[in-house]
Amino acid sequence: MRILLLLIIIFFMTTAEAQKEGKKPDFVLVIHGGAGAILKKNTTPEKERVYKESLEKALRTGYNLLKNGGSSLDAVEAVVRLLEDDSLFNAGKGSVFTHEGKNELDASIMDGKTLAAGAVAGVTVIKNPITAARAVMEKSGHVMLVGKGAEEFAKEQGLEIVSLEYFRTESRWKAWQQVRSTSKMELDWSNKPVVQQPESNDSKYGTVGAVALDKNGNLAAATSTGGMTNKKFGRVGDAPIIGAGTYADNKTCAVSCTGWGEYFIRLGVAKTVADIMEYKKASVQEAADEMIMKRVPALGGDGGLIAVDKDGNIAMPFNTAGMFRGYIKSDGTSVVRIYGN
Repeated sequence: MRILLLLIIIFFMTTAEAQKEGKKPDFVLVIHGGAGAILKKNTTPEKERVYKESLEKALRTGYNLLKNGGSSLDAVEAVVRLLEDDSLFNAGKGSVFTHEGKNELDASIMDGKTLAAGAVAGVTVIKNPITAARAVMEKSGHVMLVGKGAEEFAKEQGLEIVSLEYFRTESRWKAWQQVRSTSKMELDWSNKPVVQQPESNDSKYGTVGAVALDKNGNLAAATSTGGMTNKKFGRVGDAPIIGAGTYADNKTCAVSCTGWGEYFIRLGVAKTVADIMEYKKASVQEAADEMIMKRVPALGGDGGLIAVDKDGNIAMPFNTAGMFRGYIKSDGTSVVRIYGN
């Protein structure tokens, strides 16, 4: 009898320890600031420090929200707003210029609990497109609004409207000046212009994004971008397209992408990650790798994504030289990285 009792005690102690070691995080936040030819040899220590500090600030902002019981939706919006206000990235202030010499911004957001989503595209005077995207989701009855209509809606909702000059930075202006007289488009921070195909060894994508799992087990994703330098004809990439650049579903994962948008649209990358998880029973890492390391490059595209699943597991794959990225977990552990693994 004593032996049986001892075995029972050992069993429960072992089980409790296993559960402790495999305990799910209460919440998780993952962010990105773009992917591409981000090489340490081309980055000064000072510039590296500034980027890391900006990413760390964004992580801490989202962490404090989630720690205090805030929703994943609130967290991803707040983080992306912060990155939109930071001229280091190609989203919001500091966005690249179009062929017409304007800044045209795109953003989207999705709630994994309800599958509700909102997006804006081609907007020019909305200070924080991600907040406009959330307003579309919650107050319009639609999923995507574009151009003047989206701006009029934002004004009606009392969102902050700014002048065209607000988004301008000297570095983006100079980049546009180099290609404005041509028909070429240029990827964010790229040293070489491109026409048809991305030059993956010399290009960077400045889209920003965030995905989060909150204490209630709800997932959310958000993405924002200024697009491509010298883009024409109202070109829109994957960032504002639900299922291509952004997706969230409590059953599987939340995803935000960065890369050559046309390829991500054609493959429906964000939604396909979730589908691979659901139907093939793959892990979030396996599903993310399938898209970024196999299917996207098979078509000739490049870029990366961030994802978090319903259990708090994360993935941050990219097939370029580097990707601005980071994550923070409920125990306060944070990681910020720039270059390749």
